[in-house]
Amino acid sequence: MQSTNSRRAASKVSSAPWYAHRWPWLLMLGPIIVVIAGIHTTWIAFTRQDALVVDDYYKQGKAINQDLSRDRVAASMKLRASIRYDASSGRLLGNVRSLGQPVGSSLTIKLVHSTQPQKDVVLQVQPDAEGSFAVALPMLDRARWQVSMEGAGRNWRLHDVWDWPVQRSVELSADRTD
Repeated sequence: MQSTNSRRAASKVSSAPWYAHRWPWLLMLGPIIVVIAGIHTTWIAFTRQDALVVDDYYKQGKAINQDLSRDRVAASMKLRASIRYDASSGRLLGNVRSLGQPVGSSLTIKLVHSTQPQKDVVLQVQPDAEGSFAVALPMLDRARWQVSMEGAGRNWRLHDVWDWPVQRSVELSADRTD
């Protein structure tokens, strides 16, 4: 008697349509999630601007030679700079020297965020007679910053990478070896 009851139960279960069982739905869930994720990724790719690609890459490539000449001028002047960020006062402090003497002319300091160009900062500073400067700077994000310092006439340039806040300060030197 039990075998006929179990046969009836088995035939009852197998006679139900496929969509009444949970296993086909569970098996289809993975591919459905992948399709939805693909559609979402495609939407993100087409609606967000890629900040790492520049429109004038050809002009920037041609300008590399000019940049190298500015580095050579900085090396001939034996330029050195040190920069540190004091988060408690919200100030960028630094010192610039050429041939051991302080640099007193105005400078442009660029802090370029590694991935978000809207967070880039350009500062105009005027060092004092000792070559020291201090300028207000909003809170820096935890990031790897490209630091560039140029003279007023853009005839020289110092640059380096600053991993804030791992590095509390950065030393820029024209004669460093990469």
